[in-house]
Amino acid sequence: MTDTITIKQLTTMDELYQMQQVEQAVWDISPNPVHQTYTALNNGGIILGAFDGEKMIGFLYSFAGFDGIKPYLCSHMMGFVPGYRQQGLGKKMKLKQFDIARNKGYPLITWTYDPLESRNAYLNLHQLGATGAYYKPNYYGAMTDKLNKGLLTDRFQIEWDLTEKTPTPAVSLDTNRLLVYLSANGEPVSNLSIFDTKQPGWFVPIPENFQAMKEENMTLAKKWRKVTGDVFQALFDAGYTANDLLRDQTQETSYYYFSRQ
Repeated sequence: MTDTITIKQLTTMDELYQMQQVEQAVWDISPNPVHQTYTALNNGGIILGAFDGEKMIGFLYSFAGFDGIKPYLCSHMMGFVPGYRQQGLGKKMKLKQFDIARNKGYPLITWTYDPLESRNAYLNLHQLGATGAYYKPNYYGAMTDKLNKGLLTDRFQIEWDLTEKTPTPAVSLDTNRLLVYLSANGEPVSNLSIFDTKQPGWFVPIPENFQAMKEENMTLAKKWRKVTGDVFQALFDAGYTANDLLRDQTQETSYYYFSRQ
């Protein structure tokens, strides 16, 4: 199906109204107003649409940012309507965004994502080679959309360097360096007692399908959020960053690899 999909920059108000419909279909919330996205677009922003024929089935929305020292591109939202997910379109959109942003002179793209969403983590860290640079506990506060409702909105902030390619480290899982383990009943348990900042790398497991877990057992999902949140905080505080995700879709668990330079 992806062979029939075209990806292009959005430039008109009509296209942004189409984007609103996709946004509402993905998150079931009121979409961003067109006057806002149109203004962002005309002030350094990059907005991409994915089309199946004339029908928009996905979008990627980013706007210009500045940290007081350098400009960067803030990639805020990406989504696809049902029937077009898990087909590699996210990677294609991000690579298109990479090329356009670099040609415009941006040195960096940054965005946030839920660290317990394994598909997003695998795309961001393993496929794109970006870095989970910062941990943001409950970053957005309480959210009511169907993907985030009921949980703290913890996020990793991704940094994607456009000036040089950062290779994804070649690592294999070492169970002696797991900072979270699973109890006999399948609950996550902190293993921070073994944490040693002299160790160059550590592994942290996460659920393979966090959304399914939330639907089946919200109590367990909250447990994962709390236990991994404490471990993530300890790692980032000690100067580690998230650099890869080891993922096997036939297993119930994926594994972050954290290292520091």
